[in-house]
Amino acid sequence: MRETFNEINITPLTDIFLVLLIIMMVVAPLLDSQGISLTVPENVEQSQIDKDPEILTIVVTQGDKYLINNEEVSPDLLGTVLTQEVKKYPDGLLIQADGESSHAAVVKLMDKARYAGVKAISLDQI
Repeated sequence: MRETFNEINITPLTDIFLVLLIIMMVVAPLLDSQGISLTVPENVEQSQIDKDPEILTIVVTQGDKYLINNEEVSPDLLGTVLTQEVKKYPDGLLIQADGESSHAAVVKLMDKARYAGVKAISLDQI
């Protein structure tokens, strides 16, 4: 009569673990060498550091009205006025929106600003 085999053969499992261990030992040193290479500017003038940013501030009021330099601008003329003002303020735009202003008014202002050539837009709630 033949005896039954009651034990598990773990030799193939051990082979798989050894292969995985070798792969991890080869790959692990390569993971440490990755990084960001930065170039640091050498000749930075003090006038560039001390320069205050020139940012245009536009307020969106509760009734979805736009205030540029404390003067109300109609939504129809918003794009034209932004195109003129962006030349004076090259560093970007700060939108101060009232908590009761509509989302559509702020998005419309952002769209007009992007079309006028504004590269950086910041939002603030007043």
